[in-house]
Amino acid sequence: MARIRMRTKLLAALASGAALLGASGCGAADMTKQGSPYANAEGAKSVTLSVQSWVGAQANVAVAKYLLENQLDYRVDTVQVDEIPAWDALGQGRVDAILEDWGHPEQEQRYIKDKKTITAGGDLGVTGHIGWFVPKYFADKHPDVTDWKNLNKYADQLKTPESGGKGQLLDGSPSYVTNDKALVKNLHLNYQVVFSGSEAAQITQIKQFAKQKKPFLTYWYEPQWLFNQVPMVEVKLPKYTDKCGAKDPEAIDCAYPKTPLQKNFNTDFAKKGGKAAEFLKKFHWSKDDQNEVSEMIAADKLAPEEAAERWVKKHPDVWKAWMP
Repeated sequence: MARIRMRTKLLAALASGAALLGASGCGAADMTKQGSPYANAEGAKSVTLSVQSWVGAQANVAVAKYLLENQLDYRVDTVQVDEIPAWDALGQGRVDAILEDWGHPEQEQRYIKDKKTITAGGDLGVTGHIGWFVPKYFADKHPDVTDWKNLNKYADQLKTPESGGKGQLLDGSPSYVTNDKALVKNLHLNYQVVFSGSEAAQITQIKQFAKQKKPFLTYWYEPQWLFNQVPMVEVKLPKYTDKCGAKDPEAIDCAYPKTPLQKNFNTDFAKKGGKAAEFLKKFHWSKDDQNEVSEMIAADKLAPEEAAERWVKKHPDVWKAWMP
C-alpha cells in the first residue's frame, strides 16, 4: 500500500524547536534544552520512548513501557514530541524509539537512507487510514450518502450554525495537515470545513451528535476506539492513486491512502539496545488490541499504566511472543 505523504499526515509537524511535554504518567521534559539522560546510556537498563499526542500512540507506548519495566526490568522514560521534531530527536539519540509513524518520506530519506542515524523498526501491525465518515444510523436511512457524488444532496441536512449555510465537514485541530479544504473545492462540494479544535473536542462533538441522533459528516481515522461507541460508515471519495497523492496539496481530488504504521529506532539503540531493542522489534499487535487500550485510556479514563496492565493480564498469548 502507498505510504501517506507528509502533507496528508494526521497531525501537523511543528518546527524542530517546538516545546516537548512529558507524556501521561511521567515528568515534563524539554528536549530543546537537553537530551534525555536515559537515552542510549551504554550498559544501562533504560529506554526513552517518544509518544505522540493521539491516544492510539499513547496505547502503544503504555503497553511497551509496562512490559519493559515489569518483564524485562528496564527503566522507561517517555516524552511527548510532535512528529517532525520526534524524527530529529530520534536521529540525535535523544529518544530511542518511535512506535507509530504514519509516513514521512522526507525524514525517511534524510535519516534512514542518507544519514543512517535511524533504522526502520518494522511494521506495528496496524494500518492507518484517514477518511470522511457519517454515522451508521444516517447511512442506514440514506445509503447513497456514502458516495461522495451524493453529498451535495444532503448538504442542507448536514449544515450547522458554524458552517455558514453550507453542509459541515467536521475536522479536528486547525494544526492538522489535511486535504479536506482542497477536496471540498476540487470536488465542487457545497460544504464548509469546520474545526473543532482538537481530537478531544471532535470526539465530544461526535458523541453529542450521536446522542441526539443528528446527522454529521466528519474527518476521522482508523484505528480509533470511538468506532466502538459511535459506529460510522466511510464516505467513498475518488480512489487514491500515487499520481493523485503526488499533486500539489491544493490540487488533491482523491481519497487518503491506507498506511501500514511503522516503528523507527535510533540506529545505535537498534544495534546496542539489548533485550529492549529485541522486544520493540517484535512488538506487533492488531487494531483491535490498540483500540482496546485506547478506549480504556480515553473513554474509561484509566491511567495509561493501568490500562496497559489490564490488557497485559488479559492477552498473554499476544505479548509473550514479543519477549526476547
